[in-house]
Amino acid sequence: MKYNPAKHHRQTIRLKGYDYSSSGAYFITLCTHQRQCLFGEIVAGEMQLNLYGEIVAEEWQRTPEIRANFAIDGWIVMPNHLHGIVIIDNFDRSLPAERTHSSAPLPTSLHRRPQSLSSFVAGFKSITTKRINTIRNAAGTPVWQRSYHEHIIRDRDSAAKIRQYIQNNPSVWAQDQLHPHNP
Repeated sequence: MKYNPAKHHRQTIRLKGYDYSSSGAYFITLCTHQRQCLFGEIVAGEMQLNLYGEIVAEEWQRTPEIRANFAIDGWIVMPNHLHGIVIIDNFDRSLPAERTHSSAPLPTSLHRRPQSLSSFVAGFKSITTKRINTIRNAAGTPVWQRSYHEHIIRDRDSAAKIRQYIQNNPSVWAQDQLHPHNP
């Protein structure tokens, strides 16, 4: 099939003009490729992680160790997705000197701004995919969908509602839009 820019162009779902490397809190959802239930199962309203789910949880929890200006808040690994709150704090004065140049002009060949939400998600997906595929001996097999959903958390009330949603997610799994039996 010949390339048709009107048909084959991916539309961004990001807020136009917003700097996703700026300090703030973000609620993100990452879904598995074809929404396969790779990370475990819900038993009696509780998420039971399998080995792949444990890898995802472990890498998620390592985020602040790897990225000094990132913190995590409420999160959960579900059978075929992950919900989490990511906090970017670019005012951390303990950052190494090489990380303080995020405001420098970027070459036009870069697609992701360093220390941005998309850069974080790409790195997270990359390491979890590599680790999972090493175990299942399936190099090159996708683990995650190409994109992700994000929501900019604007205030404490919104953050509290999102934390509650994350916490309750396993108990309402059967009704979840990401459940494989729901259209």
